[in-house]
Amino acid sequence: MASNLIIVESPAKAKTIKKYLGKDFEVLASYGHVRDLVEKEGAVDPGHGFAMKYDLIDKNRPRVDAIEKAARKADALFLATDPDREGEAISWHLAEILRERGALDDRSVKRVRFYEVTRNAIREALEHPEELNDNLVNAQQARRALDYLVGFNLSPLLWRKIKPGLSAGRVQSVALRLICEREDQILAFQRKEYWTVEARSSKGSVIFPARLSEFRGERVEADTQKERFSITSEAQAREVEQELLAAAGGRLTVAAVERKPKRRNPAPPFTTSTLQQEAARKLGFTARRTMQAAQKLYEAGFITYMRTDSVSLSNDAVTEIRSTIRDVYGTKALSPAVNVYRTRSKNAQEAHEAIRPTSAALTTQRADGEIEDADQRRLYALVWKRAVASQMAPAVFDTVAVDLVAGSSAEVTGRDRHSFRASGQTLLEPGFLAAYHEDHDEDEVAESEDERRLPALEVGETVDLAELLPEQHFTQPPPRYTEASLVKALENFGIGRPSTYASIIETLRYRQYVEMNGRAFVPTDIGKIVSRFLVRYFPTYVDYGFTASMEDLLDEISNGERQWRPELQRFWEPFKERVEEIATSVSREEVAEARVVGTDPASGKPISVRMGQYGPFVQLGTKDDEEKPRFASLLPGQRMHEVTLVDALKLLSLPRELGEAADGRPISVGRGQYGPYVKYGSKFASIKEDDPFTLTLERALEIVAAKEKADAERNIQVYAKEGISVLDGRFGPYVTDGRKNAKVPKPAEITRDTDADTKARLWRQAAAGLSLEECQELLAAAPEAKGRFGRRGAAARGAPKKKAAAPTSAPPAVRKKVPAKRAARKTATSRKGKAKK
Repeated sequence: MASNLIIVESPAKAKTIKKYLGKDFEVLASYGHVRDLVEKEGAVDPGHGFAMKYDLIDKNRPRVDAIEKAARKADALFLATDPDREGEAISWHLAEILRERGALDDRSVKRVRFYEVTRNAIREALEHPEELNDNLVNAQQARRALDYLVGFNLSPLLWRKIKPGLSAGRVQSVALRLICEREDQILAFQRKEYWTVEARSSKGSVIFPARLSEFRGERVEADTQKERFSITSEAQAREVEQELLAAAGGRLTVAAVERKPKRRNPAPPFTTSTLQQEAARKLGFTARRTMQAAQKLYEAGFITYMRTDSVSLSNDAVTEIRSTIRDVYGTKALSPAVNVYRTRSKNAQEAHEAIRPTSAALTTQRADGEIEDADQRRLYALVWKRAVASQMAPAVFDTVAVDLVAGSSAEVTGRDRHSFRASGQTLLEPGFLAAYHEDHDEDEVAESEDERRLPALEVGETVDLAELLPEQHFTQPPPRYTEASLVKALENFGIGRPSTYASIIETLRYRQYVEMNGRAFVPTDIGKIVSRFLVRYFPTYVDYGFTASMEDLLDEISNGERQWRPELQRFWEPFKERVEEIATSVSREEVAEARVVGTDPASGKPISVRMGQYGPFVQLGTKDDEEKPRFASLLPGQRMHEVTLVDALKLLSLPRELGEAADGRPISVGRGQYGPYVKYGSKFASIKEDDPFTLTLERALEIVAAKEKADAERNIQVYAKEGISVLDGRFGPYVTDGRKNAKVPKPAEITRDTDADTKARLWRQAAAGLSLEECQELLAAAPEAKGRFGRRGAAARGAPKKKAAAPTSAPPAVRKKVPAKRAARKTATSRKGKAKK
């Protein structure tokens, strides 16, 4: 038996480490966190020093048992979980569990930290073991308690005031606020018109553009950032055009030529945040996808630890990278001196390296043969190129700017002087661009790398003016946040940790607070209402500065500068009072954001759009009217702020009577929980493609006929008196009595080689030949069906899927009402774990 036990987080990492160590070491994985706060109220008790009640995570219980068994046999225990707050907390929890179980006794328990899974790094860590860092553990406990107290108190408040199933979080809600406020800016944006004038000039066979920079001796403004524009209408642009043509007489004179070199330096190696941003831009990866691929690369020993704020590199890494640059790109591509980068992140906590390949000698071409997964290969290439480029020479451009004056003389002044500027650049030395090009977001002004060549020009020389091109432009609203720009904004504000951004973004999607328009986040109606509720009633706790200051506080706790319990107490008291106050003083009506869109011309009652327990809807009338108000849900894709009176009247026009069938049954059309439907008598037929608002009686009768035909084909035979039916189901014929389902045995004629049509025909014939006694025998032998909803669910499986067809026993519009308190309580029970996470 091995005398040394090493505990890591993942089995992949354990497998890699095992290769580097001898038979004296056993390596086991905890599979992440081993215990968490209990999933019920009181998991964090502010009244008793914020005591925290933990419980083992069920899926990891067998792993903890295996670790305990191995620990009892080992002489020494090495806790080698990830070298950050989360990893420190996992090690602490494992040590506490083993101590409580009496599995440690006098055994040595040491903490080892390494930032790359390589032979040398692991051996170095084992030779210099450390103690658990209590400050890091305290900081993680404080963060966990803080997130629990915020989520466990705000989320139920959202359920009561808006709708069940919602959640709020310390960082999540601030991220949502960023997205919603950007959307508000876009909706409030008033675009402005402006014009530019470009001259198409030529020297010999070379045609080049030049933009109007001076008119009548004054600078021409076209600054979209400051919204300063000199030409703001077509009439003004045409007037300028005519005056320029008259002054130029078909010629432009070179007034000045400015030539100078421009150097562009490489970006530093990746941090967690910049890796997520660049992977989103270049590879189209979500933050979660990026972190999953990076985790696997780290565990397999290809890159260093991927949760870091540092941009520095070790001396050994720099030496190897510079050697690789010489081999791959040549000595000329190497920077003259070592490029040193400083961390600028406000809440940088890790003192280790940036993300880099563990061996720069493993080039992207060689890595293709060693890394099987496509995502990991692409991400490794990104990490390798960025790290290598960081030690390469700057890119050098030769830039030239030429001022040209309208006319044959450059000496004109005052109101008679009209100037154009042409610019060009040529790449002289690619430097780091040979390895890596950095991408930028929409709202960033990036330096161009494109070559724009101008002909050789000298002061006093004249060139031909081929044409003038006035062009209309409009200012653009700020772009919506993408994953890359949202991560950057959160980091710039100092909100959250880069390692948590992926889960924050996933939560916003899961709660349906945002939707994706391409790569951009668009807040949903429920997302906007939740954000406005929190901003209005809890402004302090979703304030950017306050959230960032909490991160600073947690950093101070991790550095041992503050004690975590007194700081939590300072947060908790005012927060608890505010939650209690809002719970009693704010009504559901105040939060629903009802907006009157107009008056119903028929009844004179107000029509409003608002948010309800099941989503946004329009309402005819008010709760104070004698007659109960009418409701209609919004169509998929409809937004509350876009709904007009015309839209609302259209939604309220259903259900609509169409007429009668030949047998006298009334025919109507409506919308229900599962979509539009035609009602014929007491039955329903789902509408697949037709528009329910324009559906005619003739088309409705066709839909009914098709439904009745399908039902008839589905019923193979019916024993009505006994309540037994033989039906044709999705997976073949079966017998049902409403409580049990029994599959009809396949006839012997059906073999593997039987084609689908023949198989269906033979099986249906066999089902049609079943006697009542045979049906009863099949049902008696069938197990008691336990569907998703018990016996009712089992019976329902014999009916068509709800989303495919409307139910035949009740209108799709009917939805069982659940008292608000019971619904909230039920949702709380089912969602606690998810909301907490």
